[in-house]
Order: sequence, then C-alpha cells, then structure tokens
Amino acid sequence: MNTENTILSAIEPELVDTIVQGRRDMFSKYAKAAGIMTSAPLVLALASNQAFGQSLPKVIEDTLNFALTLEYLESAFYKEGNAAGIIPSQYKTVFRTIGQHEDAHVKLLKGVLGSAAVKAPGVDFTAGGKYADVFSNFDTFLTLSQTFEDLGVAAYKGQAGNLMGSKEVLTVALQIHSVEARHASEVRRIGLKFGWDGAFDKPLSKNAVLAAATPFLA
Repeated sequence: MNTENTILSAIEPELVDTIVQGRRDMFSKYAKAAGIMTSAPLVLALASNQAFGQSLPKVIEDTLNFALTLEYLESAFYKEGNAAGIIPSQYKTVFRTIGQHEDAHVKLLKGVLGSAAVKAPGVDFTAGGKYADVFSNFDTFLTLSQTFEDLGVAAYKGQAGNLMGSKEVLTVALQIHSVEARHASEVRRIGLKFGWDGAFDKPLSKNAVLAAATPFLA
C-alpha cells in the first residue's frame, strides 16, 4: 500500500490541495532549473514528508546526503572556476551552464532532504597544493572538471540500488545522473578526448568515491 496516499487520503481535500500546491511551487522552481519534470507522486511524497513528519528511510536519506555532498563540491568548483577568468571565451557558456546545473542539483536535493540535509563542506581544490594552479591554468581546471564529472556519474550509478525503496526519488536521482553524464561527455570533448571509456560504464562504491573526493574536502 502506498504510504503517502494513505496519509493524504485521511485529510480534507482542501488541505491536501493547499499542501501539494505549496510544495509543488517550491519543488518545481528547483526542478525546472535542473531540467527535471515533477510528477504528482513525487510532489505528494514530498508534501507528506514535510507536513506530517514522515522521514525518509535512513538508507535513502544517507544516500541523498552523500549525493548532496558531491553536488556541493561541484557547485563550489564551478563557482570559483567561472569567476577566475581562465575559461576561454568559446567555453564560457558551457561551464557557466554546468555550474547552474550543479547549483540546481544542490537546491533540489536540499529541498527533498529538508532539515536532514547536510551542510556544505569546506573545500580545497588545490588538493593540498597538488593542483595549485587549478584556477589559473585552464588545462588543470579542465582536468579536475573531468575528474568531478566522471566521479559524479559513477557515484550516482553506484548508489542507485539504495534508492530502490522510493521509485520517485530514484527517478529524480537518475535524471540528475543522466545530466552529469552529459556534463562528463562535454568536458571530455573540450579536452579532445572520447566521451566514453568503453561499451560499459562502471559504478563506484561509496568508499571509492570518498577516497577520490576527500583530497578536495577541507
């Protein structure tokens, strides 16, 4: 039985309409920015979670916070990179758009998690000095951009199984995943590389992703 429908069916229709419309307006604002079309089931699930204290299952909450941490990292990276003045003019629109997408992903995930959302971590994109010229050398910036985009793709793929308990949340995660994959392919193209490594793309475990991301977290 659908828990959200059970909860909402016991409430006055007018109240349901008010809750769902308010939640839809907020969610749609973030979803449209990320290129995501909202669905009635997802809006209902989010409305019941917020209004009636229904928390997400722990495994889903942890997985979304893991994804949010990576999105924070990417959002901060492109914010600094786009402000640094090192991106060639022909690629400025590309990286500005990617940055906007990452910002939208952060807002969307925070909207789903609500008060359970983790705070943005401190960052060090030089990785302790290893990439000291990241915001003064476009080649270094491009290398880290590909690293973060490839990491994001592999991370979402590796965590998909943990979201199986919520079809709606899984659908949104997969929509973000496909956009991250397009980012990765475009960044690779700019770096004169193929947008793929083979016929099959490998997922990464949470531990593997954290091992790769930790040098950039202050």
